[in-house]
Amino acid sequence: MKRRCCVVTGSRAEYGLLHWLMKEIRASAKLELQVVATGMHLAPEFGLTWRAIEADGFHIHKKVEMLLSSDTPAGIAKSMGLGLIGFADALAELQPHILIVLGDRFELLAAAAAALVARIPVAHLHGGESSEGAYDEAIRHCLTKMSHLHFTAAEKYRRRVIQLGEDPRRVFNVGGLGLDNVRKLKLLSRAKLEAELGFKFGERNLLVTFHPVTLEEATADAQFAELLAALEARPGLRVIFTKPNADVGGRALIRGIDDFVARHAGRAAAFVSLGQLKYLSALKHVDGVVGNSSSGLIEAPAFHIGTINIGERQRGRLQAESVINCAPQRAAILKALDRLYSPEFRRELPGVRNPYGTGGASRRIVKVLESFPLQGILKKNFCDLPAQ
Repeated sequence: MKRRCCVVTGSRAEYGLLHWLMKEIRASAKLELQVVATGMHLAPEFGLTWRAIEADGFHIHKKVEMLLSSDTPAGIAKSMGLGLIGFADALAELQPHILIVLGDRFELLAAAAAALVARIPVAHLHGGESSEGAYDEAIRHCLTKMSHLHFTAAEKYRRRVIQLGEDPRRVFNVGGLGLDNVRKLKLLSRAKLEAELGFKFGERNLLVTFHPVTLEEATADAQFAELLAALEARPGLRVIFTKPNADVGGRALIRGIDDFVARHAGRAAAFVSLGQLKYLSALKHVDGVVGNSSSGLIEAPAFHIGTINIGERQRGRLQAESVINCAPQRAAILKALDRLYSPEFRRELPGVRNPYGTGGASRRIVKVLESFPLQGILKKNFCDLPAQ
């Protein structure tokens, strides 16, 4: 009998990372793919991106509606409660042999909690990482403790999962999943991308993604205003915005983006969801990434472009030499932009090494899913580190 592997996805970015893994599971003679879509995938304001999953040829076995039209702390907490109810029903119907979740989103906490009490093993991807400016940090480590197999993006993260008491025999360093897209997708030419986006590139172009900093009190819109002011001060820059996730404070950022684009027609464009093909094609053709998204640290270095990482959201993650860290202040961002375009910095970019590897994570994960014994996997011992 094939192992039923249930993949949960709640956002466009997460699905982009899971895409090739889902294809590998579907192609395996030993595994059966189940797909559950939830969160932003099902919300009209975030583009109803479940349609992209089906357009890629995947069958969605269950849709778990959980996202309220609210980005307040109470609204997010209530969404998590709805998710727990929905996943309880979905897992009872699907009866997977293992649940697969990636990263640190609140939707996944609901899914893993439902699996835990249903005695369904959980495989967690991209654990052991750190993003100290967001509550995602705590959710990620909670998912580690609720999971039974672990697939990390770097050896440092593998060691950190083990430090959390997980059995080293169940923790596998496979590299960053997003790099499979870089390796396998045939990216769009500049002209084709311009036609797809309805946006004309200029001499200098940036891709901007800025998410709420959920552990800092009422600072998301203030920080983003500083970024917009810096972009305002550099009129020669053309800007592609990707809109933020459904996190606390996200709607204020969306309003700021829409206002900037309205005032800078032709110079700026904004998209709820680019999808992996257009997003990675944009990385290929822009000069750099600006904001606080993990993609600036994981995927951008593979294109040998610079990243301006603003503020604390990604503090603690491994970084390539192409990453410029700066405070969320107009002067600091302008200084970082000057460095991004400086001849000496741009000369260094071709030699940058990506700490998240060069791809192949999906195949490595599938080999483990095919062969690792699940008998007795639910009972976990806390593995103490050797005494120093």
